[in-house]
Amino acid sequence: MIGALGFTAPWLLLGLLALPILWIILRAVPPAPVRRMFPGVVLLLGLKDEEQISDRTPWWLLLLRMLAVAAVIIAMAGPILNPEARDQTASDSPLLVVMDASWASAPDWRAKISSLEDRLSQAGRNDRPVALLRLTDPEAPVFQAAGSLISRLTGILPEPWEPTDAMIAEATNILPEGDFDTLWFSDGIARENRAPLLTALEGKGSVTVFESPRSLYGLEPATFEDGAVQLTARRLRSGAEQTITVQAIGPDPSGNETTLATQDLTFAADVLDARGSVEIPAELRARIQRFTIAGSRGAGAVSLPDDTLRRREVALIASSQNREGLELLSPTHYLERALEPTADLIEGGLTDVLPANPDVVVFADVATVSEGEEALLLEWLEKGGMLLRFAGPRLAASDVSRSEEDALMPVRLRAGGRTVGGAMSWGEPKTLAPFDAESPFFGLDIPEDVSVTSQVMAQPDPTLASRVIAQLTDGTPLVTRKRVGQGQIVLIHVTANAEWSNLPLSGLFVEMLERLAVSSITATPEAADLAGTTWQPAKVLDGFGTLRDAQNLPGIAGEELVTAALGPDLRPGLYQGEDRSLARNVVTSATELTPTQWPDRIPVEGLSTSRETPLAGWLLALSMVLLFADVLASLALSGKLRGARVASLITAAAMTMGMPDISHAQTDDRAAIDATSELRLAHVLTGDDNLDGLAAAGLKGLSDVLYFRTSIEPSDPIGVNLETDELAFFPLLYWPITPDQPTPSAEAYAKLNTYLRTGGMILFDTRDADIASFGTSSPNGRKLQALAAPLDIPPLEPLPQDHVLTRTFYLLQDFPGRYTGRDIWVEAAPADAELIEGMPFRNLNDNVTPVIIGGNDWIGAWATNASGMPLNRLGTGFSGERQREIAYRFGVNLVMHVLTGNYKSDQVHVPALLDRLGQ
Repeated sequence: MIGALGFTAPWLLLGLLALPILWIILRAVPPAPVRRMFPGVVLLLGLKDEEQISDRTPWWLLLLRMLAVAAVIIAMAGPILNPEARDQTASDSPLLVVMDASWASAPDWRAKISSLEDRLSQAGRNDRPVALLRLTDPEAPVFQAAGSLISRLTGILPEPWEPTDAMIAEATNILPEGDFDTLWFSDGIARENRAPLLTALEGKGSVTVFESPRSLYGLEPATFEDGAVQLTARRLRSGAEQTITVQAIGPDPSGNETTLATQDLTFAADVLDARGSVEIPAELRARIQRFTIAGSRGAGAVSLPDDTLRRREVALIASSQNREGLELLSPTHYLERALEPTADLIEGGLTDVLPANPDVVVFADVATVSEGEEALLLEWLEKGGMLLRFAGPRLAASDVSRSEEDALMPVRLRAGGRTVGGAMSWGEPKTLAPFDAESPFFGLDIPEDVSVTSQVMAQPDPTLASRVIAQLTDGTPLVTRKRVGQGQIVLIHVTANAEWSNLPLSGLFVEMLERLAVSSITATPEAADLAGTTWQPAKVLDGFGTLRDAQNLPGIAGEELVTAALGPDLRPGLYQGEDRSLARNVVTSATELTPTQWPDRIPVEGLSTSRETPLAGWLLALSMVLLFADVLASLALSGKLRGARVASLITAAAMTMGMPDISHAQTDDRAAIDATSELRLAHVLTGDDNLDGLAAAGLKGLSDVLYFRTSIEPSDPIGVNLETDELAFFPLLYWPITPDQPTPSAEAYAKLNTYLRTGGMILFDTRDADIASFGTSSPNGRKLQALAAPLDIPPLEPLPQDHVLTRTFYLLQDFPGRYTGRDIWVEAAPADAELIEGMPFRNLNDNVTPVIIGGNDWIGAWATNASGMPLNRLGTGFSGERQREIAYRFGVNLVMHVLTGNYKSDQVHVPALLDRLGQ
């Protein structure tokens, strides 16, 4: 091996030693004589020259021949550029592969697997048995053939947690017996628990570490402070100033996942954390499912929000307005003080606040509501609202929920209520009994001085016991609850002020509101706060940061949810309690990202590997070129390279040089034949490979629908380059808009205008569900405006209800894609178009509209994979599939309109259309 160059048969290089001998031989042999026809030569016949002098071959020709022979000799020696290094030791001992396989390994996981595969292949060539040990899921390693482990590499994935002390200890205990070498694929994060394992591995043989030099990023849980979402990111290694982008991901109104907000965070030079804030409206905050660092894979680059981020909206409604100077007697005074720090309070009447869809409506001694208000409340409760009611003199004096249970009350009430501890009553004030294990208040400490002097009493009932969630020491209910649809009604049997109880004056009052999810928790709860509760995983993260359904994972005790380390039994994700959610994230404010410092005795290598490049073929080709040059030079020296031979060589060279043009012309002809032999839908190439691939998949999905449902049998769609391709072959061009796609040249615009004037149609799709004022309210819309400006586009209007596009094959009035925006724009109808009596539609223009503009991302709804399955999810359940079906129907109508024009406007179709329209 010479530097980066190696040889498979280096002994053949000894042939180079013969080149000097060959030089001498060729130098001694004269070149062939030049023959000349000269009549006077007959006079020289019979004469002999006693002294002969032979000419010599020119040195440059000899050098050319030596180089050709040397190239052949070196090629036969098997030269390889960047040959794979052989084992550092010539040992044939077993090889153990140790992988951290944590979330921090995910960003470079492909590189790790590729590097591991190279090492395993090398071990297989050397007949070394190998075994695998993952520290995040340690299992006893078993040595086996390298090929067996290579076949399993695709199923080996990183976990969304780090190796814990217990995992490292277990891995150390299950190390194989005997000697072996170790390849350790590290995630780059320093851990003190790694030292004992490293010592144990060094006792077995050599240890080589493979580690990526790239930096690693982590995202802390987002918080809500000062009216904005606060974001904090961390990086593993300090360095130059760097900016990353954090995206807030959640569903759009149609249920499709989209980016709701973005925020750039900048790491200052040599600083390990970056902070920033972004103001997000409450409605969008409620839809955020995760924050993620753009371009970074791994669970650590994802932060899941929970109820600690979203401030709940609470509407307070009291029986009477506050009177000046009597704030402490106000029914809502203590509620306002308890909720203002953590919730958004809404003021107004019941009919005014319900359209705002608050999370909670609080009735402070409100006895009755009107029938209309009751209907609105019940509808709101069915969708998941919470009605929290406090008792008071008005409720105690009313007849509400006496003889039969009121729809807005959890239990029936006795008349008059109860008073204890007063001068005219029997007994002492009652205190609270410990909360039952089934109560949402279980685990809360009850202050000894909290007591109740008056309350409304619940009527005994078979369902009463199941609805009591707090009671007094004498067993009388203090808080009752019942479910209504997805919502609930809670009644606290005392007043919201200190008139009947000193509960509103205590910290227990605030904690009970938190347990009822009336207010938002601004900090991670303590383990004691969650004692006795069980939390069910709803969504969990995998090692790459993908959010998945928890499926059948078991519930987690509240104390463990806060204190236990992440692992197989406690995965990072979103956990649902009885009335609120709590997130466990990989990176928290207490997480420290410190790069590993390996001992100097441990060799550390990167993940990149140089691929072998055989050079024999190139050298043989070089030798052929040199030999061909030798032939030409020899012919020239002998005088035979002249006249017709020169012309033939020049002609051959010209034909060889001209071959690419002929091939290109043949390619163009084949493309034209392919485009015209069968109907093909086409899309404009934008330069974005992902978008162009999606456009092809979308048109392929639409083509399949056309094939199965209509007489149209389109072939596979084609991507069109506006600069070089002919457009006349395609009846329809789909043009997706991106803000950074290149602007066509003047020649391309000339072709586009010719295409539009001769019957072609372009479907512009901004893919942002926003085409108001031709899309100027979005980046894609502004780009569309710039792209369309040079085009000869007629006046446009929102598609009218009687346009032929609504009935070319299916009867449609909505045209959704991935989005459900209503308006799409088509060529405006003539000014004199009028509705004729007896016709269900106007006599609109007879031509096909040359341009359709929309923003519903139709290719996203049409796109299918090779198996015909949809690539993108639309909404949820049946509604999403119905939306996809209507999107396909719009595509069918669109192609039918392009191919058949306005034939559905002919009067011959009127009876059938009237019958289908029910007229």
